[in-house]
Formats: sequence, C-alpha cells, structure tokens
Amino acid sequence: MKLLRHKYLINFYQAIETTSRVYMMLELAQGGDVLDWIQRFGACSEHLAGKWFSQLTLGIAYLHSKGIVHRDLKLENMLLDKRENVKISDFGFSKMVSTDIQTQERPSQHLTGCFSHLSRTYCGSFAYACPEILLGLPYNPFLSDIWSMGVILYTLVVARLPFDDTNLKRLLRQTQKEVTFPTNHLISQECKNLIHTMLHQAVNRATILDIVKNPWVLKFQPARPHHEIQLLEVLCLPQNSHYRTAS
Repeated sequence: MKLLRHKYLINFYQAIETTSRVYMMLELAQGGDVLDWIQRFGACSEHLAGKWFSQLTLGIAYLHSKGIVHRDLKLENMLLDKRENVKISDFGFSKMVSTDIQTQERPSQHLTGCFSHLSRTYCGSFAYACPEILLGLPYNPFLSDIWSMGVILYTLVVARLPFDDTNLKRLLRQTQKEVTFPTNHLISQECKNLIHTMLHQAVNRATILDIVKNPWVLKFQPARPHHEIQLLEVLCLPQNSHYRTAS
C-alpha cells in the first residue's frame, strides 16, 4: 500500500508497530461503503452506476498497470468519500505479479506479459468469484478482478447479485450461463453488453484495457484516459503481440 497513490484508492499514510499491535493510518472515507448505499436506496441510476464504475475502472487500471491484482473486489470494499467518489479499499488479498512472468499453462489464456500469470490461492467471496476459482483451477488473477467488476456493475444497476451464492453447485451452474437481467429495470444495451463481456469465461473475458476503452465507460469519464491506456499497452501488450484490443 505504500507504493499506491491514486485518487480512487484509499491512501495509506503511516504504520506504527508496538510489541503487541500494528496501527495503520488510512484515508477516511466518510460516505461508508457502496453495499450499504445499495441496501438503503436500492439500484443506482445508470448515471450514478456509470460514475462509480468508471472510477472503479480507473483505480483497477492503475493497479493492473503496476502488475498488482486486488483479488477481493466487492461492494463492501468500494468506499465513498464525502463527495461520494469511490475509494477502493482492503488490499489484504492483493498481490504484486512480476512483469516478466510467462506461463506455459493454459495457453488459451488471451493475455500476454504480466497478464499471463496464474494464481492458485483462493481469494475473495463466492458471490464475486470467477468460475475458475470456484472450480479450484489455476486462474488468471487479473481476469478474476474483471469478473468481480462485472458482478459489481450488475449489482449497481439491479440491486441484487447476478448469481445465487447460497449453494455452490447452483452457483457454478449459473456462472456457466449468460447472465440475465430483470425486465423491471431500465438498463441500456451498452451497459448490458459491458456486463456480458466481464461475466464471460476466461478465454474470452474482457481485460481492464478493454473496459477502460469501452464506450459506455468513456461516457462517464471527464476526459479520455490516454495515460491509463498507454501504461497498460506498454506494460502488457508487447509490440509483437497479436492480442486484439477493443476499439
């Protein structure tokens, strides 16, 4: 956390260690967490969901561009400051991935550079966990963050989780199918399409670079995030890579 400084991440200020305790001083998020907001007020308007999700996207783009994965993204870990801007928190499961790691496992994974790393540690909550984790398979932690982002966006606009996590077998079956939307919520097709690209099997799942460049996300950015896009492309898309990026 000492290495991280971004407007959409909770800032770490100082740690003091005594003989029996460690005290961490972090930035205050006066607005509570997004889960509490949803439970109190219900589904967000698409404009508010777009604001919060675009801020989440920039925060995760910053982490991924540094080769860092969060691995526990959920509504409880999206805090709000006094102006109701997102602050990503709880880096207890985060991991820094070496940018020169190459893996020979599961070559169908469509990411290159540091994004090709696979993890084996179960992290996160069932409701936000990608199918690979639920199946106990080695998983790409960058893509597991993306799945969690898809669950978050769905919940923002629907006010309920896309999958039933009360039964593991049922949850596994549901994650193998395309997610559906209730008919009583007005959700644009652009937003639905974005959610589908994230709640997809790993081989075809969107990356953070795809999401940063997505037209629906860009609508809620004050300016096109050229810097974030450039960092991601330089770090994880070598010039000889044939990986496609979204236009």
